[in-house]
Amino acid sequence: MEDVKAAVVKFTKDRDWDQFHSPANLAKSIAIESGELLECFQWNDNYDKEKVCEELADVVNYSILLADKLGVNLEDIVMEKLKKNSQKYPVDKAKGNSKKYTEL
Repeated sequence: MEDVKAAVVKFTKDRDWDQFHSPANLAKSIAIESGELLECFQWNDNYDKEKVCEELADVVNYSILLADKLGVNLEDIVMEKLKKNSQKYPVDKAKGNSKKYTEL
């Protein structure tokens, strides 16, 4: 993942786009790109895998940039969130169940 992060950050710095990348702007960009990803599935489950992968990559790229801007390690925050979720959604209660943790 470090190679990917370095490539994304370099791509942005080479173009001097960091000046536009405040945390708020990056969060907005993630939401916008997530909407474009969702649009790939708007009317049915028939989707163009290449287009889906392009939009997913955009979401991931902006997420990498936001983590970098905030000075956090993506792997660390994902692992921490999984730890919290494992407490909220214990296997014995959540397995095969789509209810929110407050309803388990």
